[in-house]
Amino acid sequence: MSNYSYIEMHRDLDEETLFQLSQIFKALGDPTRIRILNLLCSGEYAVGEIAEKLDLSQSATSHQLRFLKNLRLVKFRREGTTLFYSEDDAHVIGLLKQALNHISHH
Repeated sequence: MSNYSYIEMHRDLDEETLFQLSQIFKALGDPTRIRILNLLCSGEYAVGEIAEKLDLSQSATSHQLRFLKNLRLVKFRREGTTLFYSEDDAHVIGLLKQALNHISHH
């Protein structure tokens, strides 16, 4: 039996809520975005640093960061012409960590 009762989990899900929820799972369903979020859990990085550490092109990195930023999963600050990114949603990072814990128990 689940730790959650039906009452706690039951909620009418309107179309906007369903869309937002599906976007979060879409973000977590992409290996590149998971790698970016995992890296950002350890600190703040410039786009070029993320690309280098994850062996991605700068263009692909920027594209994925834009997707994550639009969902407010990452945030950035500008220093001159450089953008530094960090994680911005402890709840989603918690989901990611729970999924990793789940994998390690199977």
